[in-house]
Amino acid sequence: MKAAETWKYIHSERAQMADTWTTLSPDQWAAPSWCAGWSVQDTAGHILAAAEQTPANFYREMISAGFRFSVFADRGARRVASIGPEELIRRLRARTSTTNHPPAPVMAMLGEIVVHGEDTRRPLGLKHESPETALVAVADSWKNSNLLIGAKRRITGLRLRATDTEWVHGDGPEVRGPLVSLILAMTGRKAVHPDLAGEGVAALAARP
Repeated sequence: MKAAETWKYIHSERAQMADTWTTLSPDQWAAPSWCAGWSVQDTAGHILAAAEQTPANFYREMISAGFRFSVFADRGARRVASIGPEELIRRLRARTSTTNHPPAPVMAMLGEIVVHGEDTRRPLGLKHESPETALVAVADSWKNSNLLIGAKRRITGLRLRATDTEWVHGDGPEVRGPLVSLILAMTGRKAVHPDLAGEGVAALAARP
């Protein structure tokens, strides 16, 4: 997928995420997300922090965090989350046409908003459908990558098969389910495992 098309999907997902945020109650903002240790508001802060990130700022913050990515991400999420829901919404809407990003592939930014969008919606029982083309691109990007999220290591020796589109990867015991759920499983979201079926689910669940 070319960068221009990837950005089109990123901008659309951000706009829809902002729309979702406008509907949330204070209790929903405070509820736990699927990101361990983060509330929905903290995860929203992480989404916005990534959307506003630049290479220069990324390196400054990583140096400050002692090059510990988990510390870098947690500090950024909580700092940005502290601006509150109204400002989170306003500033994310301002990122529905910009193309700045940290020193990472543009496809990683699409994966970021797709996965963290689900991290905030699913624990609240909210539904969202990302375009099939975008999901296939994210799955194809991450299936062979261990960068940060360890997807390749987590799914090695398993056959992943989407039940809602023509997407299959790997060999071994099968794990099947909606493609977005397979993506969430690749990235370590164990809460999504009830969406999945097949003899490979137990092996997947046993992996960190």
